[in-house]
Amino acid sequence: MWQCEQVVGASLDVAEVAALYRASTLAERRPVEDTDRFTRMLAGANLVLTARTPEGRLIGIARSVSDGAYATYVSDLAVDADFQRRGVGRDLLAATQAAAPQAKVILLAAPAAVDYYPRIGFARHESAWTLGGPLPGREG
Repeated sequence: MWQCEQVVGASLDVAEVAALYRASTLAERRPVEDTDRFTRMLAGANLVLTARTPEGRLIGIARSVSDGAYATYVSDLAVDADFQRRGVGRDLLAATQAAAPQAKVILLAAPAAVDYYPRIGFARHESAWTLGGPLPGREG
């Protein structure tokens, strides 16, 4: 079993979280090797939920930005591959929603997870848009 807990992103051990991202395959799409940038990602999220085993092993994280009233954008949902398909992600998202119950939960699915989200109650939104990434020369 596991326990979900709301934490301050800046208080997390960056190496531990990076290891989780690698174990979940999310590291393929996040700058975990750029420790400064990854640290800023954790610190900048104002709604962070973790899932840990009773022994304290970090097995999941939901990292979000929320105004607490209208929108919660889930930037990352990472679950250790050894614990996927057991409900960890669903529990993290439920705890995220409970932390800001008036806000709509919004996320962009990783290609491999597109079929997961409809199974847990998410609806596809056809008009989501993104604008680039870091500006040239500002990757770090």
